[in-house]
Amino acid sequence: MASLLMFVTLLHLITLAVLFIATMEKSWWVCDGTESSDLWYNCRFDNETEVWFCATSKETEWLQAVQVLMVLSVVFSSISFLIFLGQLFTMSKGGLFYLTGVCQAFAGLNVFTAVLIYTLHNKEIVRDSSSGHFGYCFFLAWVCVPLLLCSGIMYIHLRKRE
Repeated sequence: MASLLMFVTLLHLITLAVLFIATMEKSWWVCDGTESSDLWYNCRFDNETEVWFCATSKETEWLQAVQVLMVLSVVFSSISFLIFLGQLFTMSKGGLFYLTGVCQAFAGLNVFTAVLIYTLHNKEIVRDSSSGHFGYCFFLAWVCVPLLLCSGIMYIHLRKRE
């Protein structure tokens, strides 16, 4: 039981770190290595000065929806971890971690919705989407979806033992 508890805790922390990286890093959309876009900035590499120049992304309704959902997923996953720690020390023997699991699963649904919106509406979000491809942060966000949902289900089935 202790090993399962450690596994779930490690899975939660790793997923939270990957989710934070996917939300904050600058590689949701990449154009030929000299331009990249994320949820917050559009960056362009200047070959002469060898410096990245970044400007805030053009605010569209779809981009704002993705931003809000990704931030909410980080918040819900963080709250879920804090609730788990609280339940771990205060809950009676045999109790289930329902609230932790529901918060974690809700974070997974938020990420799923955000990435799905970005996938379906990237032509409106990225101004020149024909010449680029999805970056690694986009794929990290997709990886977070099953990890968050699985850890949420594991929390729901996990019982506290002594």
